[in-house]
Amino acid sequence: MENRIGKSYIARKALFAKGLKEGRLTVQEIEEALPAGTLTAAERWLLYYSLRAAQVEIIDEVTGQVDHGFMAESPAAPQEH
Repeated sequence: MENRIGKSYIARKALFAKGLKEGRLTVQEIEEALPAGTLTAAERWLLYYSLRAAQVEIIDEVTGQVDHGFMAESPAAPQEH
């Protein structure tokens, strides 16, 4: 059944379970579970977006920075003229 569903699906499911349980994942954990070429750019974007939406922190082990994606960017306040 695993081949029918796909290894990347199982890896994503495991990542989500771990992320929800621990509240965080590292970029390195994600990249190890789903190396380059496993997902399309759109699928990878959706994975990161979905993890953030589920309030899973994505942390870079090397820098220690939390990856907020573009959610951290607040829109500029309207300028009054």
